[in-house]
Amino acid sequence: MDSKTVLLMPNLTRENTEEKMVPLIELLRSEGFSSVMDQRYSGRFSGVKYGVFDQLLQNCAFVIAVGGDGTILHSAKHAIFYDKPVLGINTGRLGYLAQVEPEQMEELLKRVVRGDYTIQQRMLLEVRVEGSQTVHYAMNDAVIAKGDLGRLVDLEIMGNQQPLGNFRADGVIFSTPTGSTAYSLSAGGPIVDPSIETILMTPICPHSLDDRAVLLSPEMCLEVRSRFVNNPAAVLLSVDGDRIASLDGGRAVQIQRAKLRAKFISFPERSFSEILSKKLKLRG
Repeated sequence: MDSKTVLLMPNLTRENTEEKMVPLIELLRSEGFSSVMDQRYSGRFSGVKYGVFDQLLQNCAFVIAVGGDGTILHSAKHAIFYDKPVLGINTGRLGYLAQVEPEQMEELLKRVVRGDYTIQQRMLLEVRVEGSQTVHYAMNDAVIAKGDLGRLVDLEIMGNQQPLGNFRADGVIFSTPTGSTAYSLSAGGPIVDPSIETILMTPICPHSLDDRAVLLSPEMCLEVRSRFVNNPAAVLLSVDGDRIASLDGGRAVQIQRAKLRAKFISFPERSFSEILSKKLKLRG
């Protein structure tokens, strides 16, 4: 690992991201750091070395993601396999995962150079589909829902091999505390401090008014299966917004806390409550 190399992962589709890259690269250079980027960006910026992404990620000291929450999430999911921390610079809208707003970039990057920061670890979910060897990692959520609008799913859910109940709803969201401010929040779930480890289960438009979001033990191993085995409308699994599999044929999904953790560079004054109050305007 090169302690003076930083991998930059920007979302250049955002119009205000590219203009932040030049001062970011120059600031890193002035502090003695080398900036590297995936070779698909080759020649886009001066003062940057380009190469094979996995090699760059393996050898860098940390990752800087420049964009919105989606960019930061995407970067962190790559970084977990090499145990690299991520610093998020927000050029999006809400930016729950970002520790740095554009106007703070110079000040906070200099603190990172001095080592004046902490590492915050975030829980992930491990998601497996019966009959597949592939493991999927969710930083926000795993969602099981019908592919056709206007239909309900009928899901049987087991926890540690004990019945948790059946849900008839548009779908069910299984989220991490990080994901509690994403789709789960829109579906009426609670906001959970990311320092609290739990699996949040939130039904989407449940058929019964008694079905509400539930906070489950992080030790819970969940198995979810559609009860409409012969229904021609497929039940779909998505992880962090990416469609993963169709669950037709009654295939089960196993969901549990992952051993891998996402790591974020953070600053003590940028606490979850401080970010929450600004983003949701909870205070006047």
